Amino acid sequence: MAAVLCRRLCRSRGQGSFSRRPVHILYRKEFFDWAVDFMLNRVILIGRLTRDPELKYTTNGTAVASFTLAVDRFRNNAQGEKETDFIPIVVWQKQAENCANYLGKGSLAAVDGRIQVRSYDAKDGTRRWVTEVVAETVRFLDKKGERSGSPEDRSVGNEIGFSDEDIPF
Repeated sequence: MAAVLCRRLCRSRGQGSFSRRPVHILYRKEFFDWAVDFMLNRVILIGRLTRDPELKYTTNGTAVASFTLAVDRFRNNAQGEKETDFIPIVVWQKQAENCANYLGKGSLAAVDGRIQVRSYDAKDGTRRWVTEVVAETVRFLDKKGERSGSPEDRSVGNEIGFSDEDIPF
């Protein structure tokens, strides 16, 4: 592992694939300098939307959509029940318009993005903190035609005509 890190360190410092120092020597200070340059804030989620995306436009006309993604946890809790996390997602520009047009409540989606923490002052004067995922890409995982508007609009099968006399109760 140290040899791989040293090779990466040498490449990142512009020394090519080989350094004048032997590969097995990795100074602690150089490792930490290298590690600090490569911080990572990346989130990949797959889940279902809890409601239709809410599309808004900023004052300069940039589209922004927000929705909540329900993601099941990998393990069950102590009672053996599945737990679900509800994660707020924010999408910008053309992708926001696509999400508003093609996603709806219950749609399966994959989100790739970063975590953002921001604060704002509420109307009552208190400072509020919001943690959300800012999506870089959103993939629609439902099959084409599987979602056709609101759940009431979706048809499960062929419609069958019947009258009130056909109902036994």
